[in-house]
Amino acid sequence: MTISDAEPLLWASSLRSSAARRNADVPQVLLSNSLEFRLGPEHAPAEALRRSRRFAAMALPALLGPVSNAGAVAELVLGVLTELVDVTARHRASVDLAGRISCDGNHALLTVGEMDQPLPDPEAEPGLFIVHRTVDDIGQYRGDEAGYVTWAAVSVRSGAQ
Repeated sequence: MTISDAEPLLWASSLRSSAARRNADVPQVLLSNSLEFRLGPEHAPAEALRRSRRFAAMALPALLGPVSNAGAVAELVLGVLTELVDVTARHRASVDLAGRISCDGNHALLTVGEMDQPLPDPEAEPGLFIVHRTVDDIGQYRGDEAGYVTWAAVSVRSGAQ
């Protein structure tokens, strides 16, 4: 899905099982624990950063709803997302910039791709100091379009800083 100001968003909190919709006694189970975004080549890096951050900020409360410290985790996730989208958008290897945020109850996993180079050292991209300080783990893998997809895991446990 391409982020668009003109299209309404599909909120994760509205994705309930059909049993939960029919019976209020059945716990409401989310069908999806992730959100995805895709930005086309018409968006310059600054616009890609602004749109992806705004989309994630609106959708993260629904995704992190059951997490006890959801507000603090959302700020950490947005900080990491900002830096990963920034560096990826400036070194884009694919036509679209794609991202995904998922949550398994222990970590929020962010993936952003694809870059035309391996992730630079924080000395070359100072914003990556924030990423390395914030995440539990970070890595890259080769994407479908011969670029590099970067992933990072942010802890959602109450000790997250």
